[in-house]
Amino acid sequence: MNPKTIQRVAEAGVVGAGGAGFPTHVKLQAKVERVLANGASCEPLLMSDPFLMEEEADRILQGLLLVMECTEAPRGTLCLKGKHRKALAVMQEKVGRGAYKDIDLFELGDFYPAGDEQVLVYEVLGRVVPEGGLPLQVGAVVSNVETLLNIARAVDEGRPVTERYLTVGGEVAEPLILKVPLGLSVGEVIGLAGGARIQAFRVVLGGPMMGRVVSDLATPVDKTTSGVLVLAPDHPVVRDKVRDPARLRNLTRLACCQCSRCTDMCPRYLLGHSLNPHKIMRQIGSTAPAARAVQMDALICSECGVCEKYACPMMISPREVNAQIKKELLAAGGKRAPKKEAYQPSAFREERKIPTRRLLDRLQLSRYDGHPRFDTRKIVVNRVEVPLKQHLGAPARPVVKPGDRVKAGELLGEIPEKALGARVHASLSGRVTAVDGRVIIQAGEG
Repeated sequence: MNPKTIQRVAEAGVVGAGGAGFPTHVKLQAKVERVLANGASCEPLLMSDPFLMEEEADRILQGLLLVMECTEAPRGTLCLKGKHRKALAVMQEKVGRGAYKDIDLFELGDFYPAGDEQVLVYEVLGRVVPEGGLPLQVGAVVSNVETLLNIARAVDEGRPVTERYLTVGGEVAEPLILKVPLGLSVGEVIGLAGGARIQAFRVVLGGPMMGRVVSDLATPVDKTTSGVLVLAPDHPVVRDKVRDPARLRNLTRLACCQCSRCTDMCPRYLLGHSLNPHKIMRQIGSTAPAARAVQMDALICSECGVCEKYACPMMISPREVNAQIKKELLAAGGKRAPKKEAYQPSAFREERKIPTRRLLDRLQLSRYDGHPRFDTRKIVVNRVEVPLKQHLGAPARPVVKPGDRVKAGELLGEIPEKALGARVHASLSGRVTAVDGRVIIQAGEG
């Protein structure tokens, strides 16, 4: 363990960039056998991770070495899909030699969800993470490649996290990979890609499988925003994400035919977990003790969307129903202990991996697929709304007030005492105009 490195990572506000936003300084305090660098670019259409591996290889590998040092892991493994030929070639020239002699490469197939950390651990190490557990329980830590880049910058330069790499795609004039300041509005991000090509549209933040639809173009980019996808309002990806929750439950109760395809294709079930989505769907609305026990299994659902977007022949959404049930259970303090001590992955797991190309076809997204160029222009912004909660845990405690003048990189929010959280920093120099769950900064305010 290296306390100095952990302190610098905490000071910089580094969180998991893969989507969950877990505070990285906490993860670095574990002791494991292997560190896995996640460059799988799991969600369809999102391409910033391959770009970073092409352009920031040394920084990413330095970040991986720092995590290995903190966790006392003797080996690190960089995991990426073989289809990303340029990124693979760049990394093959570097790993396994010199400063990176204790790092190797693992070439993943092009399937979904290859970047799910529990799937990744099994692919690389052949170990199943327990139900509801973490990779460290089987001797591993998983960090996204952008997280590793931010770790290296925090330690080497004292540089806080104030920017985010993301993919802008779908119905935009020019799909791009951008590096944007945190707090920039979604509308401005779309403008940087030349604007929407269609008059009426909806925006998905994140990827098409696990992302969320936002209706307000003023919604700010945060540390976990991996993509901004512009799609037609009636596109299947959008339609499934905006259904009325109560109507969705009623539809599921009426339409679910108990074919069990959602279970057969579930990545957690295929790893040997006791997750049977079709059984949860059968118990919707029931308050019987036996039904409640089945519903508790929703707590170990990863919400990857395979059941909804690929498996279900009835076009209902086990994922959304599971998410609703999970939210209710967690609000009530629900906890689910593992039902097994040993796990046996399904004999059909390899055959049931979902090829990304087939998934894109099913999602009606194939026409948007590609490797967008990285826009290197300097982005000038006049206003940002920086959320005080961009991570798992408690919101950051504001340390500025309206009227304060701040510089880019200056601290805006501190981790509350004895709480899980992450620091938040200014992405723009200017005057603070509001503090209310977010910090609004206006450039050039005297």
